[in-house]
Amino acid sequence: MAGHSQFKNIMYRKGAQDKKRSKMFSKFAREITAAAKMGLPDPSMNPRLRAAVLAARAQNMPKDNIERAIKKSQEAGGEDYVEVRYEGFGPGGVGVIVEALTDNRNRTAGEVRSIFSKYGGNLGETGAVSFGFKRVGEIEYPLSVASPDAMLEAAIEAGAEDCESGPDGHWLTTSVEAFHEVSAALEVKFGPAKSAAIAWRPQNTVDVDEERGEKLLKLIDSLEDSDDVQAVYANFEMNDKVMERLSA
Repeated sequence: MAGHSQFKNIMYRKGAQDKKRSKMFSKFAREITAAAKMGLPDPSMNPRLRAAVLAARAQNMPKDNIERAIKKSQEAGGEDYVEVRYEGFGPGGVGVIVEALTDNRNRTAGEVRSIFSKYGGNLGETGAVSFGFKRVGEIEYPLSVASPDAMLEAAIEAGAEDCESGPDGHWLTTSVEAFHEVSAALEVKFGPAKSAAIAWRPQNTVDVDEERGEKLLKLIDSLEDSDDVQAVYANFEMNDKVMERLSA
């Protein structure tokens, strides 16, 4: 199992999201409702809903909120959300993928385009960026739940594709198809994950300096602030000193 080097940037993104917990719960609820409406309202029979519920539980979303979001999908006259993916470029040619759930495509497209322009980026055509990413399952556990060797052994047994341990925790990668089974096996052994989600993993990254890095982080934060945007992914790297200055 080979390691990955993108986790510093992933951790910054997670840290920014943690500061907006109420907005996170709103986004989780929208994804759960949409997933239940597009398929069956039973997580055991609906893989997308299973993944949405797992991600929400990993961020400590209350059980009542999750059940209410599923129930909402069965109510007559509820919103019909359409999933849309936007692909574009940030400062320095960094690839950015934006996933959204919206009941108004024109509104969301206009807002996303405006945010890209504000921070020196531009939207591209569908496929302009995603070819450089891989769709994977990502699972994170606190370092305290197991030693690196024990986590690696458990990851292999559960069917994970990759496992990396560091001072801040354990990160596991799975295929999309095996995500639920791996997550369930690890939860039995270690309890609920700190985070778990289907994500876009960059295959290669672009190094950016402090000036471009600051603009990129503002671009990502502004996109994530949009009510319609569910997740944002980018293929950039910054050295530790730059990351520390911008995260302060």
